[in-house]
Amino acid sequence: MKKNVLIFGLILGLILVGHMIYMVNLLYTQPDLQTNDIVGYAAMIVVFSLTFFGIRNYRNKQLGGVISLGKAFKTGALIALLGSTMYVGVWLFYYYLFVPDFIDVYASHVINTCTRNGDSATVVAKKTEEMKQFKEMYKSPFFVVLVTYFEVLPIGLAVAFISSLVLKRKAKPNNIQS
Repeated sequence: MKKNVLIFGLILGLILVGHMIYMVNLLYTQPDLQTNDIVGYAAMIVVFSLTFFGIRNYRNKQLGGVISLGKAFKTGALIALLGSTMYVGVWLFYYYLFVPDFIDVYASHVINTCTRNGDSATVVAKKTEEMKQFKEMYKSPFFVVLVTYFEVLPIGLAVAFISSLVLKRKAKPNNIQS
């Protein structure tokens, strides 16, 4: 299982990291770009579907086509955890070393999006205050780690669980005839 988790977790992590760096650079180079959170999370679900293939590979190649729900979920959760940990680790280095002003850029993007969408002054003021609070909390590395895990890990665990439900397979009982 370790080799399987390592291979699929590393591939998943590399894809997540590549996507994250691309999106951050896109935010810096095209600050007026219209973004869609639903499309972003749908893309993450597609990326996390690698956990499905990791579980299936483990079941078929190492367990003879049989896997319990628990073992399948453990495998998928470990793959998701490894990929998410890579995402968090790279984000910490990337944020602190290369884009320390990211929160200012992100907050500006969020507020401009509210304005472009025609939200009322009250909504824009409320969002501005939320961004100020978020920026203050983001000064804590612990909060940065927590928020960054929360961006990806729940999706990975949900996909791992659904994949486990689909892929679980009990051993066929031997037909003993008397």
